Amino acid sequence: MIFLISGIPGAGKTTVSRALAMRFDRAVHLEGDLIGHAFIVSGLVPADGQPADEAQRQLDLRRENIRMLARSFCDAGFVTVIDDVVVSPKLLEYYEAIGPIRFVQLCPRPDVVEARDAARDKQFFHVFKHLEEQRSMGPEPRPGLWLDSSDLTVDGTVTAILSATS
Repeated sequence: MIFLISGIPGAGKTTVSRALAMRFDRAVHLEGDLIGHAFIVSGLVPADGQPADEAQRQLDLRRENIRMLARSFCDAGFVTVIDDVVVSPKLLEYYEAIGPIRFVQLCPRPDVVEARDAARDKQFFHVFKHLEEQRSMGPEPRPGLWLDSSDLTVDGTVTAILSATS
């Protein structure tokens, strides 16, 4: 079983993904930011960095490694929870090539995301807030579960995900 948890920066992807993985006896959480930022020890170009072609190359490399890890852990019997920003149908299709995925788009209100982002160590909402508009203009019907988690606790969000995807 593979879950793909998406949302704009500050939506709660990492927190919810880790909590979701903890609900299973054998599970792994593949955190997109960690795989991108912690694995590259020198020469990292962030997603919004320059040169843009190198930033995109590293983002593509990160995602390819996430796919390989997800497939490997899934094949070994682990529930796999991936968190990444997925704002285009093409990127979702890229991840779906792994196999059947339970896709969840976390959609808290922008004011909630901005407040959450301001309260954490890394602030990215101001850089990536344009993704909210891009995400909301996606195809209809929307694939997977689109969950407004604005008024939910982390535990409540995980329960809603499990109820809707089981």
